[in-house]
Amino acid sequence: MRALHRRRLAQASTAAVLAGMVMSVPGHASAAVAVTLYAAPSGSGAACTAAAPCSLSGAQSAVENLAPSSSGDAVTVDLLDGTYRLASTWTLSAADSGSAGHPVVWQAAPGARPVISGATQITGWSEVGTSGVWSAPVPSGSASRQVYVNGQEAPIAQESPAALGFAGGWTGTSTGYKISSDSAAVAWFGRLTAAQVAAVEFDYPGGNGAWTESRCRVASYAGGTLTMDQPCWADATARSSFSQGSGGLPSMSPSTMPALVEDAQALLDPGQWFLDSTSNTLYYEPSAGAQVSGLDVELPLLQQLVVGAGTLAAPLHDVTFQGLQFSYATWNAPSSSAGFADVQSNLRMTGSADQGMCQFSNPAGSCPWGSLTQPLANVAFSAAKDITLTGNRFADLGGAGLSVMYGSSNTLIHGNEFTDIASTGILLGCTADPNPTNPNSSTDPDTASVIKQSCTPNPSAVANDTIGTNEILTGTTVSNNAIHDVGTDYSSAPGITLLFSQNTTITHNDLYDLPYDGITAGVIQGHVDQASTPENSTNINQDNTISDNLFYNYLAVRSDGGAIYAEGHQAQYYNAGGTLLPDSSYAQADPTQTLAHGLQATGNVAYNGNGTDFTYYDDAGSEWINWQNDVAFNGGGAATGGCSSTGHFWITGGYYSAPVGQYACNAPIDTHASGNTTIPAGPGPADIPAGLLGNAGVSPAYAALNGIGPSVEYTSAVSSSNQVLIGGVGFTANTPVYVNGAQASSVQYPSSGFLIATVPAGTTNPEITVGNPVSMYRVNDTDPTISYSGFSSSANRTFGDLGNDVHYATANGSTATYSFTGTTIQVYGEQNTDQGNLGISIDGGVQQTVSTVPADGQRHADAVVYTVGGLSAGTHTIVITKLSGTYATLDGFGVPGVHVNDTDPSISYSGYSVSSGRPDGDFAGDVHYASANGSTATYSFTGSFIQVYGERYTDQGNIGVSIDGGAQQIVSTVPENWQRQGDAVVYSVGGLSSGTHTIVVTKLSGQYTTLDGFGVATTVVPPVNRINDTDSTITYTGGGWTYSANRGLGDYDNDVHATTENGDTATYTFTGSTIQVYGEEYTDEGNIGVSIDGGTQQVVNTVPSDGQRHSDVAVFTASGLSPGTHTIVITKLSGAYAVFDGFGMF
Repeated sequence: MRALHRRRLAQASTAAVLAGMVMSVPGHASAAVAVTLYAAPSGSGAACTAAAPCSLSGAQSAVENLAPSSSGDAVTVDLLDGTYRLASTWTLSAADSGSAGHPVVWQAAPGARPVISGATQITGWSEVGTSGVWSAPVPSGSASRQVYVNGQEAPIAQESPAALGFAGGWTGTSTGYKISSDSAAVAWFGRLTAAQVAAVEFDYPGGNGAWTESRCRVASYAGGTLTMDQPCWADATARSSFSQGSGGLPSMSPSTMPALVEDAQALLDPGQWFLDSTSNTLYYEPSAGAQVSGLDVELPLLQQLVVGAGTLAAPLHDVTFQGLQFSYATWNAPSSSAGFADVQSNLRMTGSADQGMCQFSNPAGSCPWGSLTQPLANVAFSAAKDITLTGNRFADLGGAGLSVMYGSSNTLIHGNEFTDIASTGILLGCTADPNPTNPNSSTDPDTASVIKQSCTPNPSAVANDTIGTNEILTGTTVSNNAIHDVGTDYSSAPGITLLFSQNTTITHNDLYDLPYDGITAGVIQGHVDQASTPENSTNINQDNTISDNLFYNYLAVRSDGGAIYAEGHQAQYYNAGGTLLPDSSYAQADPTQTLAHGLQATGNVAYNGNGTDFTYYDDAGSEWINWQNDVAFNGGGAATGGCSSTGHFWITGGYYSAPVGQYACNAPIDTHASGNTTIPAGPGPADIPAGLLGNAGVSPAYAALNGIGPSVEYTSAVSSSNQVLIGGVGFTANTPVYVNGAQASSVQYPSSGFLIATVPAGTTNPEITVGNPVSMYRVNDTDPTISYSGFSSSANRTFGDLGNDVHYATANGSTATYSFTGTTIQVYGEQNTDQGNLGISIDGGVQQTVSTVPADGQRHADAVVYTVGGLSAGTHTIVITKLSGTYATLDGFGVPGVHVNDTDPSISYSGYSVSSGRPDGDFAGDVHYASANGSTATYSFTGSFIQVYGERYTDQGNIGVSIDGGAQQIVSTVPENWQRQGDAVVYSVGGLSSGTHTIVVTKLSGQYTTLDGFGVATTVVPPVNRINDTDSTITYTGGGWTYSANRGLGDYDNDVHATTENGDTATYTFTGSTIQVYGEEYTDEGNIGVSIDGGTQQVVNTVPSDGQRHSDVAVFTASGLSPGTHTIVITKLSGAYAVFDGFGMF
């Protein structure tokens, strides 16, 4: 599967469509006055005009002065482009309301993409000695669990105990650990001050069950004893037992070793950060080669960006937020002594170990039953009515993305993207209000004071609220949203968490690349209910719908979950006449009437569930669920079922590759399964009605929310009728399907998530590509075969550039020229507002104009900006010319080639095993892996370009890659975002000489090395202009240089220069954009240093991995230099000899 961290950007055109939808709501009969105000990040004053915009707070004051709630005026605030750095939370109350039909609209101005930020940008960096660690001052009192570097969350300083040399085997106690037997741990903690120890945090993935990831901090260390923070430690390791349980809340063994040790400066590794709140200093160690001065480092200081809160009597109402981005907020509660004692779905214990157990524990715990602590949302609404959020982007957030609770009604969450969020994407409801009318005051009290304290941002502001049915969350609609890559810090987070509500509709959403459940409905509430005790706990749930959603790549990190997971009561009871019955009338409930008010889970499609037990999971105490016309395949486990459910489930009209109605323990009272169709685990196009596939997920108008495509997640086997079902993202009605470069004769487009293609008989999956006519392999912008005029190079931007570098031009008329062999070519570059038009011509033909300005106004790095196919066989030359814009950016080309799967018999393995059937997007469904260092994979190929496909993940490490016995290059396969990336290019090299080559991939470190095959292509290598080592323009400095001729080793012009003295140099001045250094690789060689124009010296190893002599070999290549004259200096650094055989220029 793809990495859980991806930039998927909503399109501005989508927001424009939504704007029309919002403004078309009928208004009052009287004409309203339309007022437009303007705000800007640097705005000031009170004019609020386009020429003199206000600040955000100034615009809010202007809205309040207009009093649109009473005047009926239609007030719109246009937010001009830029980042609005909030000094405090943007708070809205009833005074900020609009009126029915005329909401106050806070929207992006045309062409703008305003960002509402809670961060401060960190500057003033200085290196800490020569350590490679940099520090910068931060505002006094800064506290944050997140830092974002160039728009990506950077991991906090962390290491595994094994990497620190800890022996493990710690003895757990009620207060912490005895570690005296682990001398390395004793020494490590002994070196820390008391304050440093108190900042250290331990991470326990799976500690309280496979569905959890708890975190607790260390309180102190003394004499071989670690004392852990309380109540976190007790809440994680000593939870109270409770009676009549239908589901457990397991305690973690106190002797459990942490998986990670975090938050100490001594743990810093490249790409990580540490915040010293005592000295108000942020430390950051850039990744290798990165320059911290060129990074955008954002430190979130606010925990909430927006809080919209009224009272039950005077709610905030009729407000719309449209086209905005909410980013850079943190959530610091897990850093407290309560920590993150995970229970389920990011709900946690923060008080006593019997929190929420009410009368079921002895002694009794807090009430109501299941009232656990939920995550803080960075954008939150309570006591709010008729709020619309549409066309927005919730990204780079440290808590939950969005919450709605406490008496809110008729909230519309439509057409938004939720991504890169530490906790859950959307949180609906509150754990503390299952029964706001408090019908069970003696057995399971749900008091007004507890509700106000737990479900509102400011209990004192709602102190006078009278709570009854008016506090129920009602009428929420969540539709046409893309929710992905959430739970980045707290991996038990679902995409959507639904607690207690009525008339909630969650429909036509895409939920994918998720660590746990897609949607959770009712967490913990059912843990004392089951068939034998169906009414121990009750709630107000009814008339909720989860329909027509598309789920894939869920449960990517945690397990024991599903695409939809449900617990507890999902309906109120009704008699045959449709009359509502009291809670105590369970036995009198009419099945037809009650089911009609139950949870309607219909038309959903789910596949690629990694740790699925039940795709549609009716678990502890769940009851009254209608599973109808749902689809589940390639998910493992059963299609429906659970454990200790109460019952009343109808499972009809579904298409499932696994059994339905499977219960691991304590069977429910009743299940009713009929009319379901069993389909293969890998279904083809004839196995599932196209209408079901086509109706699931976002509607076509919102497909651009995913911001990527096409990308394939599933391909079926070719059917007997020569058709194939393709699942993925980013498909359109015009997306082509190719087989070995030939376009498929027929492609059906059920939806943006599925295609059905007709292919030639005998076609196999690896021969099928989507969007590209053949497998395309990347030639990086630094490849010496690319000729530049007017372009410069830029590296370490951390925007996701291929090879972490690009070439760019500012002058119109600048060109990049590349020759290739094949019938198709792709141009990779960047789309951003500072880009413009490119002119592209092939073989001197008519120049085509290509715009690289994106519709959504967001940066898209390493993007395909141009593709052409159908060229004649043979060699072609493409020229890219900058025509307009501030910049033109080139990130290389895509060229046709062949993907050789890891199972190909021509690959020779030593120490590798094969694994198949993983749900991680492996090419052809399999990989080879090794656990022993020194394991090798060897492959011989004919071509000038090779890619190594593998996996990037935290359990991977370094690999060594050598070609033709040359020096081994070390490549890290641990991703900076710490998320799994299957079938990923981990290494590529071009410009090899024509002919046959041999590549060897060696496991060097990490738990695993994973190989998913090779990509081979032929590129056109231009002739090299060789400058021999005897050229008079080369200057040799130092006393060790000697000239040697007629060695008989294949030297260029049969001679070399060599030196035995470290520090000796060879200097050469040349004109051009590419330079190669030719020398020798052998066991008596060592490292040389290469610098250009006085820049940073690069260290090059000239010792070959095969131990054989390689003469007249290019040991170093630099390309993409600016036009003009440059000076290169080669310095001997180590080894017995440095041998020099001249230069090569293109």
